[in-house]
Amino acid sequence: MGVLKADNVVMQFGGVVAVNNLNIDVEKGRIEALIGPNGAGKTTAFNIITGVYIPTKGSVYFNDVNITGMSPDRITHMGIARTFQNIRLFKNLTVLDNILIANHLHVKSNFISSTLRMPWARTEEKDMREKSEMLLDKLGLLHLKNEISSSLPYGEQRKLEIARALATDATLLLLDEPAAGMNPYETEQLAKFIYTIRDEFNLTIFMIEHHMDLVMKISDKIYVLDFGQLIAEGTAEKVKNDPKVIEAYLGVEEDA
Repeated sequence: MGVLKADNVVMQFGGVVAVNNLNIDVEKGRIEALIGPNGAGKTTAFNIITGVYIPTKGSVYFNDVNITGMSPDRITHMGIARTFQNIRLFKNLTVLDNILIANHLHVKSNFISSTLRMPWARTEEKDMREKSEMLLDKLGLLHLKNEISSSLPYGEQRKLEIARALATDATLLLLDEPAAGMNPYETEQLAKFIYTIRDEFNLTIFMIEHHMDLVMKISDKIYVLDFGQLIAEGTAEKVKNDPKVIEAYLGVEEDA
């Protein structure tokens, strides 16, 4: 069993089956992708994995632990972090503050000890700040630490969102359309960035992406959904030549 496994997962909303018997097995240390036309059920699948939805049927496992029905915060504590298609930063806060907030997930001091500035609370705050700055330095964002996040270029905002996810000490990173809105140069830089964080932080990465050039370039394995049903899986070469995939994308993504 891999790091992340979905076992016959079904998600039904009334009479609509958004995900139908989804089976995935994401292996440790790999970059794997979930693709499909709009409305295929990709984001629903991510919402099930991260605890936003409880599946109608089936189970989700993370490191062999059944996480089906767990709350999103508990799943995050276990080591799964997520970004979103629409960047969700604290736009009026600095780059450093965005990372500090994510680091609070593992803070042990309570409100009273922090307010009273107890010695252990001050030490923890200092350590958390150093850890946040170290993370920004590794990701090439330290020089921007005092900038307001909304003032950053789009590509840097995307990197900051990923950095904030990493600040939770995640071992599995879910990226929801990380290249959305990026130009070709930014997409190329993002590909390098994803490789870097995978290797630097010993991550497993599972992503949703419509940018086929990015998917085909960096994915070790690709799963293809269509109308909630898994229609193909395998290497980029295998998937892009699959007749079912070509048919599903006809008129949607010529590159596929």
